[in-house]
This record gives sequence, C-alpha cells and structure tokens, in this order.
Amino acid sequence: MTKLNAAAAHIVKADPAFRRVIDTNPIMELRPEAASAFESLLSAIVFQQLAGAAARTIHARLVTALGGAPVAPEAVLAANPETMRAAGLSANKLAAIIDLAAKFVDGTVPTHDLDDLSNDEIVARLVTVRGVGRWTAEMFLLFQLRRPDVWPVDDLGVRNGWARIHEMAAPPAPKALQLLGDGLRPYRSTAAWYCWRAVAPAPLPTVPVASGGRSVKAAGRRPPSRPKKA
Repeated sequence: MTKLNAAAAHIVKADPAFRRVIDTNPIMELRPEAASAFESLLSAIVFQQLAGAAARTIHARLVTALGGAPVAPEAVLAANPETMRAAGLSANKLAAIIDLAAKFVDGTVPTHDLDDLSNDEIVARLVTVRGVGRWTAEMFLLFQLRRPDVWPVDDLGVRNGWARIHEMAAPPAPKALQLLGDGLRPYRSTAAWYCWRAVAPAPLPTVPVASGGRSVKAAGRRPPSRPKKA
C-alpha cells in the first residue's frame, strides 16, 4: 500500500473508494503558482477557450507589450488598449483584462488580505470581474492560493472522476456532488485532484485557464467528457 499523507489518509478513511486511484497515482503535487494573484488571473483570462500553444504565444506578447514581467494592474490601465489588442486578444478578453486591473486597483479584488478572506468571500469578489466565473475563481483558490478545501462541483472532470472512482453509470449532478463531498472536508482540494487523476492521468489543470463550469487542462485541452472504461 502507498504511504499516505494526512489529506489522502483522511479521504480514504472517509471514502474507501478513493483507495485505488490514490494507490496508483502520486501524492498530490502542484506546479509553482504565478508570481502574483493578478498575473494568475490575467493568465486565466488569456487562456480562455484557446489551445495551449496559441494562448502561451498571446500571453507572452501581452506581457512584452506591458513592459515585461512582473505585470502590475497599473501597467494594464496605463497601456494603450490597441497595443494590448495587437498581442492577439479578442475584444472581450481585452475588456475583461482592463476590468480585472481596475478591480485590483480599486480594491474590489484585495491584493494584500486574501489570506484573511474565506473561499466564498474571494469567489464573490472575483466573479464581479468581467470574464471570471465561479470555475476560474475556484481554480484560483486551489492552484494559486493553495486552499485545501476547494470543491469545484461544476467541473466536469471532477464529476467524471467521481463517477469513475465510484463506478457510477453517469456523473453526479453538481448539487448531488456537493453533498457527496461533505465527508471529505477539510481536504476536498486533494479529493478533486484525485478525481482529475481518475480520468486524466496526464498533466492536470495547475493554473486557471477557463471561466464558467468547464474544466481545461494546463495544456489547454478539456478532460474527457465521460468516464473511461476501467
């Protein structure tokens, strides 16, 4: 048997069905977070609905247009919008990035006291930003802020992984999954990670790259839309 850390041990005790996926995968490990909360969300918006290579190219051009990394919200607000648009941004993404920068500057999205806010409080603030939905906010909590108890029930990869782990014919609805995950507190982020592993053993989403209720992997591809056969 795999030697489990505290989170994995808690999950297996609460829900033994996770034992197989935990035994056949590494202990949860996340890639390094972005340099700042603003840059993490900026990348999230750039990567929406794009293949990884295209998104990375546009993101690199945008960073260059804004004077190089690290990118501050003030640099976005001071930049010529057409210069940013020329990096390859759509009109909607440009508007979203400008709105993101404005809300960082005016304090709608706090820059220094995120650690003092609950998950729900952070989500409530982030979803006021154009182009940022609940899914993006939850990925930000999990992968940027490293919150241990994020449970993204709208994520199709998590729902499909749960179905595969529990040998269900179809993934549970978000409301049902919310209740099913209650026993996994306070380590639901780890449980979500193993749900992703159950259907996508390849690279997992380690940065938020889409908004709404769709899961997109770090390479810009969606995870399988239904559980694979064992």
